[in-house]
Amino acid sequence: MGITAKEVNELRKKTGAGMMDCKKALQESNGDMEAAVDFLRKKGQKIAAKRGDRDAKEGLVIAKTSNDGSNGVLICLNCETDFVAKNEDFGKLADSIAAIATNNLPTDLESLLSQSYDGNGLTINDKITEQTGVIGEKIEISGYELIKAVKVVAYNHPGNQIATIVGLTTDSEDEGKQVAMQVAAMNPIALDRDSVPEDVIQKEIEVGKDLAIQEGKPAEMAEKIAMGRLNKFFKETTLLNQAFIRDNKKTVQQFLKDSDPDLSVTDFKRISLSI
Repeated sequence: MGITAKEVNELRKKTGAGMMDCKKALQESNGDMEAAVDFLRKKGQKIAAKRGDRDAKEGLVIAKTSNDGSNGVLICLNCETDFVAKNEDFGKLADSIAAIATNNLPTDLESLLSQSYDGNGLTINDKITEQTGVIGEKIEISGYELIKAVKVVAYNHPGNQIATIVGLTTDSEDEGKQVAMQVAAMNPIALDRDSVPEDVIQKEIEVGKDLAIQEGKPAEMAEKIAMGRLNKFFKETTLLNQAFIRDNKKTVQQFLKDSDPDLSVTDFKRISLSI
């Protein structure tokens, strides 16, 4: 049977596939639109299987918050090449997945992948497989984060290679934006001293002792020197104790308290393509 340009265009709008791929899918499916969609999806599955061992290190990181500002999500959608990452359709896919996450607030990556993409039985995981066939590259979601708080602020660094979300104790958009930018720039490992894992602390102490001994310090002083270095480590790597990037005479905690005595950070998340 003859395939019309209208049918090809309709399938293209549904899937984002190229004109020739849509025409072939419709021909193979005798003009059945849903069967043609399945045909393209199976093509995506075959390509995904072939490219499963490829590195997908390019892509986009997207941060979004809910309309009431009490929830925020981060997603990292990866592909193989920078060319695809800069493609408008790839950007729309990343943004649509982030929007679904913001609306439904799945608790983890597995739950996110099982979310409905179009309300017609297509999941996010199905959509990624479909687009793998359309684009011809490995596509995957490598990171997903969720924060709930009185106020969540999102920051997308230009180029969408880094994004952050920050949970706050009060509705303080401007201060939250500055802290979210701090997280993007300074990459803290924890909120405060109490949030640093014990194994990380012990490792830093041991490294500090070893360095002191290598520098010729007496063994009995090594512990004291290591603790001093640990305090410096806390100041450099914990968000609330870091020097505030806009006024390094203050810590982030002091900046928040100067703005509002009740304002603090409850949690933060950061995803970067390069780190």
